[in-house]
Amino acid sequence: MYSYAGIVVNNSSLQVDRIFTYKIPETLVNKIDIGIRVKVPFGMGNKKIDGFVLELYDEYTGNTRIKEISGICDKFTLFTRDDVILIKEMKSKYLSTYLECIKVFIPTGISSGMKNKTEIQVYTGEVELSEKFQKEPYLSIYSIVKKNPGIYNKNALAKKFNISLSSINTMIKHGFLAQKENIVNRYNVRQYEKYSKKILNGEQQNAVDTILNSPKSVFLIHGVTGSGKTEIYMHLVSNMIEKNKESIILVPEIALTPQMVERFKGRFGKDISVFHSKLSPGERYDEWLRVKEGKVKVAIGARSAIFLPFSNLGMIVIDEEHEGSYKSDSNPKYNAREIGEMKCRISNCKLILGSATPSVETYYRCKNKDIELITIKNRADNAIMPKIEIVDMRQELLNNNKSMFSKKLYESIEERLNKKEQIILFLNRRGFSTFVSCRKCGYVFKCDNCDISLTYHRDEGKLVCHYCGSSRKSPSICPECGSKYVKYFGVGTEKIEQEIKKYFPEARTLRMDFDTTRGKNSYETIYNTFKEEKADILIGTQMVAKGLDFKNVTLVGIIAADLSLNLPDFRSNERTFQLITQVSGRAGRGEKRGEVIVQTYSPENYSIICATDNNYKGFYEEEIKVRNIMEYPPFVDLFLINMSSKNENILIKSIQNVGIFLKNVLEKNDTIKMLGPCPCEISKIKEFYRWQIILKGNIEKEVKEKIRKLVYDLLKNVYNDIRVSIDVNPNSLL
Repeated sequence: MYSYAGIVVNNSSLQVDRIFTYKIPETLVNKIDIGIRVKVPFGMGNKKIDGFVLELYDEYTGNTRIKEISGICDKFTLFTRDDVILIKEMKSKYLSTYLECIKVFIPTGISSGMKNKTEIQVYTGEVELSEKFQKEPYLSIYSIVKKNPGIYNKNALAKKFNISLSSINTMIKHGFLAQKENIVNRYNVRQYEKYSKKILNGEQQNAVDTILNSPKSVFLIHGVTGSGKTEIYMHLVSNMIEKNKESIILVPEIALTPQMVERFKGRFGKDISVFHSKLSPGERYDEWLRVKEGKVKVAIGARSAIFLPFSNLGMIVIDEEHEGSYKSDSNPKYNAREIGEMKCRISNCKLILGSATPSVETYYRCKNKDIELITIKNRADNAIMPKIEIVDMRQELLNNNKSMFSKKLYESIEERLNKKEQIILFLNRRGFSTFVSCRKCGYVFKCDNCDISLTYHRDEGKLVCHYCGSSRKSPSICPECGSKYVKYFGVGTEKIEQEIKKYFPEARTLRMDFDTTRGKNSYETIYNTFKEEKADILIGTQMVAKGLDFKNVTLVGIIAADLSLNLPDFRSNERTFQLITQVSGRAGRGEKRGEVIVQTYSPENYSIICATDNNYKGFYEEEIKVRNIMEYPPFVDLFLINMSSKNENILIKSIQNVGIFLKNVLEKNDTIKMLGPCPCEISKIKEFYRWQIILKGNIEKEVKEKIRKLVYDLLKNVYNDIRVSIDVNPNSLL
């Protein structure tokens, strides 16, 4: 038995980011284990706070007097010995604290002592009413409860049926009614239509056999859109269940979760955990506990599901592995792909990455034989890839077409509506107009809190900032010159919806973007409405660009393919190629061949040409040359130091001071380049001014830690005035 424990305390201060040794009292010797949450005295006042056990020791060799653990918080451990290995690796790799890494393993609410919700119920006892109670109101109460067993707690019963609470209490006291505590399960137990197992084609079967029989642990399934990757995942999950092993399936968007859940529960039954941010804290806790207690073998969810407490993990699937949503924006700034690889190494399981448009970094590693590549060139069920046509919108203007729909797209929409076929229109920008300006003086309406133009939302009649969420009433007069020449420029999904209703008034439309999916079940409602063909046209942002499988969609219109292309970011070409390819893949997934119309002002760009030719290799070869010349990943690491403050003067002075010290530290290191300090592309968000320093090169772990320490040491006197974000290989430099 161990006598001492190494504990991380629940305190976010950087000064206490270490493992503290505590003595295990004799009464708890058999109860303390790695991963358990305990109460410990901490600080000068010995205040009792939560702590998490990461290590156990036989003896203590230090000189200082150590304190004892006060008690245990839970009946179960929150993480395992393998998880502790992962926590320490994450701390080192992502330059975060122990506590930040521990918290990703713990369901929302448990740290503050949240328990399963209980409900007090009233139910009839076995005894018959005595003579004393053979009168009103007792007879009525007894009759009501017998007709409604186990439904109401006593307060709800009294209120609903307008009966006396004191009479109910009297009947409970004498045993004629009783209160029963009932645990309320807050997870999805809905039954789904059976989704029968399908016979795999040759390419699919080869993928399954390769993954199951290969000595390698990490695989990329590079399959064209509609190639049946989900069916491959299901066959692999079935194999894991037969071996009594567990599986995690990650999807990038909550919008994809209903479809994946529908298929997996239709195939494997209701005992599948669903885990994502749209669940309430109670629902997340219940799903976590089901996994912890071994009641489920499969979990489907967004990136946080990778930390669910499975005890015998056999496989992790990361679908649409190229998606940026797998990277966390908050500490620890982990990437789910990297966590998957760490878990595979620690738990000896397999990691399957799937995508029609793999990230450049992942494909580069396949070329270097770090990851085993499995290529699927054809669609499942003999479906034909859609015909893709580029429309040069410059030519449309020359032909006096000022509409957002090219002549070709307009005619194709009309044709599909006449044939009772469905259409998806994609524009990666929500709202009605993307900015509002005065035509007389050129004034652009901007957010007071952010350095960004406001977007007009016609449904609300407001200008909204898409960064901080602030809004104001839509103006009619320019505040700069007083003129009435205020005009709305650009288009968003709301404007597309209005124009469709104008040109095709009989068409039934749906919109899927951030504004229409705020509600808890809104994704599923929109998905089911379109799937059941109760709508003709689905208009959406990138939520509609991947994974969704609608058999009657034969036309996809990409309204403005240039939006992501014009972002000042080194990944802009890659994102453009991925979005066009992915949204094009929604067309023609059934028996009818699909058509895709790509509207662009840059038809000569290689990412657009390669996407319309479905030529990933061609795109990769062009992009990898650019990355090599410009020194970007996968050839180097990026190390982003982002600082923000409401006080611009303190911010500039502080980051310039950091820059001077960094230059001295890196003076003799010719493998690392420093860019900045300089303002961020978006220089102000939520009232905070933003500056950054970017380091490029082969940056060793020790150097990263040294830089992190230097930054925080230099800022310790202004730490309350400045926010610091350090990110290794960020998704974006904006």
